[in-house]
Amino acid sequence: MKTLLIVLSTIGLLSLSSCNQGADPQALLENPETRTEVFNAVTENHDYMTEFMESMHGSQHTMAMMQGNKKMMGSMMQGEGMQMMMKDSTMMHSMMNQMMNDGKMMGTMMKMMHEKGMMSEDCMESCSKMMGEKGMDMQNMNSPNKQDHTEHH
Repeated sequence: MKTLLIVLSTIGLLSLSSCNQGADPQALLENPETRTEVFNAVTENHDYMTEFMESMHGSQHTMAMMQGNKKMMGSMMQGEGMQMMMKDSTMMHSMMNQMMNDGKMMGTMMKMMHEKGMMSEDCMESCSKMMGEKGMDMQNMNSPNKQDHTEHH
């Protein structure tokens, strides 16, 4: 009788445990309400967001999409976005690598740093000259009100 009870209990437990269904991430994300809840849960939790950003930085596709999004890049360059990037070494290195490959972005960054008093005029000119010598196209980084007198000398 004891053996029969143990066997039936084991069969019952195995039957119930086999009913456990794993959540399919794709199926969860297809529902707009569920997708919004997942996004909110990630963005409102510091640890989840940090892990998510690290995952994004590991994806070339994601980095290309972020770099191509001018609105997002502009937002990151202004306000507290710069301070946030400076504190996150992964994000800072990723941004630096992107800027080193994009002369226009580097020029915009240098111009912004100069306007905010983070970079002197001499430093900006020196960096521009060095980058020009390295073949980086700064795409008219200098503001239009500055005159280029090199043609006169």
